[in-house]
Amino acid sequence: MVEVGGRARDVVNEVVDVEAVRKDFPVLQRKVHGRPLVYLDSAATSQKPQPVLDVMTRFYEDVNSNVHRGVHALAEEATEAYEAARGKIARFVGADPRGVVFTKNTTESINLLAYSWARPRLREDDIVLSTEMEHHANIVPWQLVQPEAGFDLRYVPLTDSSRLDMAAFDEIVSTGRVKVFTVTAMSNVVGVINPVAEMASKVRAANRDAIVVVDGAQSVPHLPTDMLALDADFLCFSGHKMLGPTGIGVLAGRVDLLDEMQPFLGGGEMISNVTLEGTTFNEVPYKFEAGTPPIAQAVGLGAAVDYLNEVGMDVVRRHEVELLEKAIPALHSLGRVTVHGPVAPEDRGAAISFAIDGIHPHDIGTIMDREGVAVRAGHHCAKPLVRTLGSAATTRASFYIYNTLDEVDALVDAVEATKRFFDR
Repeated sequence: MVEVGGRARDVVNEVVDVEAVRKDFPVLQRKVHGRPLVYLDSAATSQKPQPVLDVMTRFYEDVNSNVHRGVHALAEEATEAYEAARGKIARFVGADPRGVVFTKNTTESINLLAYSWARPRLREDDIVLSTEMEHHANIVPWQLVQPEAGFDLRYVPLTDSSRLDMAAFDEIVSTGRVKVFTVTAMSNVVGVINPVAEMASKVRAANRDAIVVVDGAQSVPHLPTDMLALDADFLCFSGHKMLGPTGIGVLAGRVDLLDEMQPFLGGGEMISNVTLEGTTFNEVPYKFEAGTPPIAQAVGLGAAVDYLNEVGMDVVRRHEVELLEKAIPALHSLGRVTVHGPVAPEDRGAAISFAIDGIHPHDIGTIMDREGVAVRAGHHCAKPLVRTLGSAATTRASFYIYNTLDEVDALVDAVEATKRFFDR
């Protein structure tokens, strides 16, 4: 075994000592209701390792300054750290650093595309194609600009197994009218991993000049990611779901397309020149980063990328598959429990939505919390998808690199405890 940044990694078998990883996460040492915390809500937000916390603290203690334009030492150091983070993130997803725009989160990234790319370009005969699997962040922005632009907003329906209906997809794509195909790489509810590259290829074959937008909020933290392999023009994701801080997101895109787009927000930094008669804009990516950016957050996200790279994204994926191999059969074996999404771990991400017959998801979440198990209950900002499951809400457990096989047992025990509580 060797130590890599505080994490014990077996360089022969490419596995991680999860107990060593857990020591990097201070919050995992605490108790909830007198029980050790079992954190199974990483699809909502991940916990933060000490190296990320330390980097952000050091930035505020030793470097804190605004970026760009300043000539004093702190400004130059802050700018260097900020731009170094951009480079790390670009390499992490196979993007050009000039095409990495820092935003607030995935939601803002998709809004930027809807307003700055779709709204001024699309017309009545055009189609924006999304799916019924999407998070609201990949539905509402397109709905907001649709009345003004006049395009046709279509959704690929789901099959009974909660997968995309590929026959329906092919039919819409064959119209030759699709100008934007926007899809989640991994469902935040049912865990389905979509064949993004295959779908992108079909879109491009039948629709000249179509762009492909990928919501990577769930996939980038958990899967090795390369924009070229995805055949994505734009990739949107959030720092807080991948061990980074809140308040920082990424729009990674083709530089030529970003060059053509108008800014989403106006103000300082995004300008080249301003007069009372008009404004010329900065080059990409800066023309999309109006005002003081989330500097410390970007630096923190860069540290999170370092952490994930040291562990290895292939290792992250294998670890989560191991957890799923135990969790899914165990939950399926319980009476009155319905598990949504694919059964095969290799076909899904680490989020598992389930229901217990006769018990409301919020009640399930409440009782499980008393057992020390943190899960999410609700529609998970994906109401259209959850409705296809025949419910208004589900309970969701989601794993990450710091979860253990023992915590899978704790999840199953908490589900059983919940059933006993309501059956007494």
